Amino acid sequence: MKIFWFIPTHGDSRYLGTAKGARQLNHDYLKQVAVAADSLGYEGVLIPTGRSCEDPWVVAASLLPVTRNLKFLVAVRPGLHQPALAARMAATFDRLSGGRLLINLVTGGDQAELEGDGVFLDHATRYEQSAEFIRIWREILTRSHRGESLDFEGKHLSVKGAKLLFPPLQQPYPPVYFGGSSPAAHDLAAEQVETYLTWGEPPAEVAKKVADVRARAAKHGRTVNFGIRLHVIVRETEEQAWAAAEELISHVTDDTVVRAQAVFARMDSEGQRRMASLHAGARNKAPTLGTDVSSLPPEGAQSPRGGPSAIGRTREDLEISPNLWAGVGLVRGGAGTALVGDPQTVAARIEEYAALGLDTFVLSGYPHLDEAYRFAELVFPLLPLPLRNQRASGNPLFGNPLGPFGETVANDFVPRASQS
Repeated sequence: MKIFWFIPTHGDSRYLGTAKGARQLNHDYLKQVAVAADSLGYEGVLIPTGRSCEDPWVVAASLLPVTRNLKFLVAVRPGLHQPALAARMAATFDRLSGGRLLINLVTGGDQAELEGDGVFLDHATRYEQSAEFIRIWREILTRSHRGESLDFEGKHLSVKGAKLLFPPLQQPYPPVYFGGSSPAAHDLAAEQVETYLTWGEPPAEVAKKVADVRARAAKHGRTVNFGIRLHVIVRETEEQAWAAAEELISHVTDDTVVRAQAVFARMDSEGQRRMASLHAGARNKAPTLGTDVSSLPPEGAQSPRGGPSAIGRTREDLEISPNLWAGVGLVRGGAGTALVGDPQTVAARIEEYAALGLDTFVLSGYPHLDEAYRFAELVFPLLPLPLRNQRASGNPLFGNPLGPFGETVANDFVPRASQS
């Protein structure tokens, strides 16, 4: 089992949907999150991509000197990157980092954002282009170890004499991660990537996706690894965890939810549609496809029904599966669900996903610095993690070999895990 954390390059806060409790997004803060994840024993970090985020490659490069073991899951974007240039970037980063690069293939699902970036392809065509892109990328890197060049003429992309003089450290290339819920996405994953990532759906739905991708991969004589992208809200008791979940969305207004859901509704991403279906927007207030966002009230305006409490955001509304909460997706695109509970319960839910064949868990929580510590300290000791993770989290099974852990008692006694 491998646990990843998240670098919040689109902002961080104690509360969703508001600037209240927000943290300044600067390099010092991103560095704090990365150093925490590295020292706590997380396998790596996902750096998000999109126009709402700082550039992932620049951010990842800036965090290399302050980390030692942390791997970086960094996006390539077909249509924005050219495959030969992306291969050169990957090889350079992989060598300079000592083999700490992982690639996140992102096709994109927001047509408005894509057109702003110069990509004018429909959903099906984007996947065709992405398949050609990653095929060229992989082949250039693979051939670089043998000093060979590549000629490729495809429907959307072509190269002639593409050659990489300095190969990556990882052979034949840094592993490729990819997520998508449409049949075209499953085909691409089955044919070309090492790890398929799903967003946090209920276990039964995740099992269906795993089975489908696995069956498609078998037709190509391949096997694929599986992972999941989730938020986490873990506290020492169930009551505290659910109170924290409610607090996270306590300042979200009806109008903020409606505006956010209108943006999500315009997307052609099957994964985003599935996320939105889990919470039904604001329960009877979700905008229909094609809603004109400009016609909605200004962001932060009070709801005509009386402000933040107007939407009936109860645990019963948003707990879509035991301890799986869809409240994050009311205003956040992409991964919109969180595992909520005490350490033992959250660990048990993670083990349930692992039993479906998932071995990679890409997690996040608000605020990201605080929750990185909380999750590692409370949950790492309960999971079958590599030795580094368990030592870094102070697992008492290892006698706190990297201590000290906790404040010395009365200037004489080393604190124990429990005084009982």
